[in-house]
Amino acid sequence: MPSTAIARFAFRPVLAASDVQVVSGRVYRYFAVPEAVAGGRAGAGSRGGYFNRAIRDRFAFERLRGWDWALD
Repeated sequence: MPSTAIARFAFRPVLAASDVQVVSGRVYRYFAVPEAVAGGRAGAGSRGGYFNRAIRDRFAFERLRGWDWALD
């Protein structure tokens, strides 16, 4: 189901991080997100809701300049 809040989400195992792009275009990297937590979004009815419950405000993050295509 398309999200009205999250444009793109990727787990980066090499970095042990999750990258999230919101619909405004801003990109954030959340650190030390367990793979099981990052993968839980796939079964969520709402990706934005899952992100808010399981990741946002629970893990350290930084804002990125853009999506890192080299990691895709």
